[in-house]
Amino acid sequence: MACIHIYCGNGKGKTSAALGLAVRAAGRGKRVLIVRFLKTEDSGEVSILRRIPGITVTPCDHEFGFTFQMGVEEKAEAAKYYRQRFEEACHEAVSCGYDILILDEILAACSSSMVREEDVINFLKNPPAHLEIVLTGRNPSRQLLEMADYVSEIRMEKHPYQKGLPARKGIEY
Repeated sequence: MACIHIYCGNGKGKTSAALGLAVRAAGRGKRVLIVRFLKTEDSGEVSILRRIPGITVTPCDHEFGFTFQMGVEEKAEAAKYYRQRFEEACHEAVSCGYDILILDEILAACSSSMVREEDVINFLKNPPAHLEIVLTGRNPSRQLLEMADYVSEIRMEKHPYQKGLPARKGIEY
């Protein structure tokens, strides 16, 4: 039986936890599809993950910036792009027989209305029996939490941002 995983919380490490699972699974011969939402190609893990046999990272071929900085038209364009991205991810994971589907920052995409949570829930209600699904991000809804088999909350106790240290290449991205 495949399970649903949620890595959530306000702490650093949600994506890192999901990617650690991807590497472990690939090391055991499983096929992993990683689809990122609300992110750019400029993240240190992307190029190395693409070199690992068994791991596919779909490109972020359109970047929009932060949702809170978008105008109405840009939000509508971004929502259309991310909804299509989600649909394509589900189709590819199922039709190509992946063992694990990682939807990185899908929870933020839902909470910012870039992806409809109902669409995510509908997919999770009846996934292929072999497909392990990982959701990352902040503030999952009660319904998503109840659907999950694993829920890991990563809580921030302390972070260099609080001292004004900006995101660092190779550490935060």
